[in-house]
Amino acid sequence: MDQRPLRLTLRQLQVFVAVAQHGSTIAAADALAMSQSAVSASLAELERALNGALFDRVARRLAINEAGRQFFPRALSLLDQAQELERFASEGGVQLRIAASNTIGSYILPALLAGFRNAQTGPCALDLRIGNTQDVLQSLMKFEADIGLIEGTSQERDLRSVHWCDDEMVVVVGPTHPLAVAGEQSPQFHDMLRDADWIVREPGSGTREIIEARLVPELGALRFALELGNAEAIKRAVMSGFGVSCLSLHVVRDEIERGLLVALRSDLPRVIRPLQLVVHQDKFPTQGLLAFTEYLRGVAPSLGA
Repeated sequence: MDQRPLRLTLRQLQVFVAVAQHGSTIAAADALAMSQSAVSASLAELERALNGALFDRVARRLAINEAGRQFFPRALSLLDQAQELERFASEGGVQLRIAASNTIGSYILPALLAGFRNAQTGPCALDLRIGNTQDVLQSLMKFEADIGLIEGTSQERDLRSVHWCDDEMVVVVGPTHPLAVAGEQSPQFHDMLRDADWIVREPGSGTREIIEARLVPELGALRFALELGNAEAIKRAVMSGFGVSCLSLHVVRDEIERGLLVALRSDLPRVIRPLQLVVHQDKFPTQGLLAFTEYLRGVAPSLGA
């Protein structure tokens, strides 16, 4: 191992990451509880040690340049490892930032997070952020989350996705909707389904993606009459009789059992979508991240379609 003294410090790396995330030394100083002059001095020392600028100075803002973009994931990985050492020295503990798409975050993860926390012997701090699939992927790309769980697909080359479990989707209507009244044996059933008012999620959602990829080819162009931002709002609109939707069975199981919704199990192909675990390829695999991933894989068989 090279025994020469290191020119870089963890504080410099922490300052660099904060400036990159917040876009200015003022905002970084607020985030780190430092003075702006101390932040500026630390960043200047880091750039001198690296013999090059990591930011372009644009007016009063700092725009990360190509060298900074390449340096960022490596700096973040070193900080993750330093935090891991601190937790190890203070008798362990898990700290994770989790990003999940709406169905997973609202209907699947809460009970799993409780189970994971109860399985830990030390402190366990979990931060869950919920958005659509694209929101989750952006959080991972910006290193604002340690792991993501999505219903859709990822095309980002810097992210690694692995299949976690399967989720069954069902077409649902309210009990008084004409499709529920007519019944699936009606010869006009598919035409009625195609021509119905559909309630869907916004573009970028995994649920919207599955409707467009799996149902539109079977039924033809659908009339998207109402676009809502979460599954709970869609479910309530369907129960009110507004129209038709296709939602995860995790979202509507209770309402189907109580007769508040009717699942239209026609001769359409069964709609199964894979749920994915996603991490950035440059993310340092902390013990907490590895433990959480292993836990999710262990409970997956009980969640599958």
